[in-house]
Amino acid sequence: MNKKINISAALFGLLSIVFGAFGAHALKNILTADQLATFETGVKYQMYHALFLLFLGLNTSLSIATKKTIYNLIVIGIFLFSGSIYLLATKDLTSINLKSVGFLTPVGGLFLIAGWTLFFIKSIKNKS
Repeated sequence: MNKKINISAALFGLLSIVFGAFGAHALKNILTADQLATFETGVKYQMYHALFLLFLGLNTSLSIATKKTIYNLIVIGIFLFSGSIYLLATKDLTSINLKSVGFLTPVGGLFLIAGWTLFFIKSIKNKS
């Protein structure tokens, strides 16, 4: 499980760098300042959670079952939260119906919060 978490952390981190560069260079003259700031929010949260996954994979004080649950919550959260933000920020470039995407951002945020909450609770209860 740790290897899977670390590989995912590396991939999400890599992609956040790629998306950040894409936003800063390719989208700079296409998106409005507000849209670009929104896109950058998605990049930041993706990177924050890539680092969290890296820490999770290296953490030795949590059980594999707990790590798996936190991992799943965070990965789903990244896809829903950052993914929907990327779509919302680039809405003028895509033909995606945003009414079907907009609700995903807060749902993704709830998954991220749940992952952090579980980490917090399990860390408090940890006896080692």
